[in-house]
Amino acid sequence: MPAPDFSAMLRWPNVPACYGWLSLDRRGHWRLRGEVLGHAGLNDFLNRQYAHDEDGCYFVQNGPQRVFVELEYTPWVLRLGATDRLETHTGEDVSEIRGATLDNEGNLLIEIPEGIALLCDRDLPALRDCLRLPDGEPADDTSVLAIIAQPVPDLTVLTLDWAGQHVPVASIRRSEVPGRYGFVPSPRAATG
Repeated sequence: MPAPDFSAMLRWPNVPACYGWLSLDRRGHWRLRGEVLGHAGLNDFLNRQYAHDEDGCYFVQNGPQRVFVELEYTPWVLRLGATDRLETHTGEDVSEIRGATLDNEGNLLIEIPEGIALLCDRDLPALRDCLRLPDGEPADDTSVLAIIAQPVPDLTVLTLDWAGQHVPVASIRRSEVPGRYGFVPSPRAATG
């Protein structure tokens, strides 16, 4: 993924950051003040300029200004592309899966080199058969529901088999996801 352009910060180093305007929803759509952005050029710009700071706050670099992003869930959203490939909401192909987790709400989270990503709910049924039991058979509803209902997050018996990769599936509570994966879902300006 290309790095954002930070050159304007050298010319104008003291432009205040912007909070509360831009968000990323759980389907990977950019939203400005709650409204989905449909302009292709603007979406491409946001995708190119998307980054994070050392504290795990995600932002879009807009010239000299950082526009911090409210995350509805995770900093990355994955979708199933037309060629049966996973891609990030920024349009990058995913070639490596580092881990998988089911949360207590039934969401599938996939760890990629960029960080933790939520699989778009529209694509969950298509990947459902990629969740496998120890005998290699696709996981049935009973197995998946038992994992979702686990009172204590832990490693499960499932694996995610995708594109020749076989990764164990863990369980987690949704409330623990930001802390475990080191991101700030709702960045705020420092006070005091």
